[in-house]
Amino acid sequence: MTPNAAGRRAVVAFAALLGALAIGGCGIRSTQVPVDAGPAPSRVPCEVSGGNLTQAQPESGVPVRVYLVCASQLESVDRTAGVPEKKALTDRVQVAQALIDELQKEPSSSEREAGFATYVRGPIVAGGPRKGDPAGTLRLNRQPEDLPAPALAQIVCTFAESRAAGPGGAVVLGGPGAYAPRSYSCSQAAKERPDETVPTLGALPSPSSSE
Repeated sequence: MTPNAAGRRAVVAFAALLGALAIGGCGIRSTQVPVDAGPAPSRVPCEVSGGNLTQAQPESGVPVRVYLVCASQLESVDRTAGVPEKKALTDRVQVAQALIDELQKEPSSSEREAGFATYVRGPIVAGGPRKGDPAGTLRLNRQPEDLPAPALAQIVCTFAESRAAGPGGAVVLGGPGAYAPRSYSCSQAAKERPDETVPTLGALPSPSSSE
């Protein structure tokens, strides 16, 4: 046998051996190598640490809950509004203004770190009802429906859970014009999708319009 023939036979025999190993496995187990897919997607906490409040609090006031936007939804945060406690119990307009003032403030550093933001931009001034307005009406210096949808949702939901709400918890808002006030609802949908139109019961009848 020539050297070349012997070499070819050796190559064929080695190839056959490799094929047998592939088919039979020869008892060798495959090793699973862990894949590093990187860190898990981070989630905005939407929760302010109680020990990291850096926003200056008024020396006197009452605890309030306001709604800010976080992760495209409305989430509540606790603040202290600068309104005397006696006024907070009796003066709806002053309470409403204090809440609006809180909503107009830029979130504190701890709130920003938690993902909070506000769409309420001033100046927004709250006033009482006009003659003939439905009970519980609050008039703003800007037409409510002209506000950005998230801003109106923030105001409505903040008012709905405070003493700024009217009888039965209704949030009845009007603007500076002659339009009749509307009753707005802080529904679960409004909290989950504040960028959509805030639910309303429509224009409320004003007794003065029939006089």
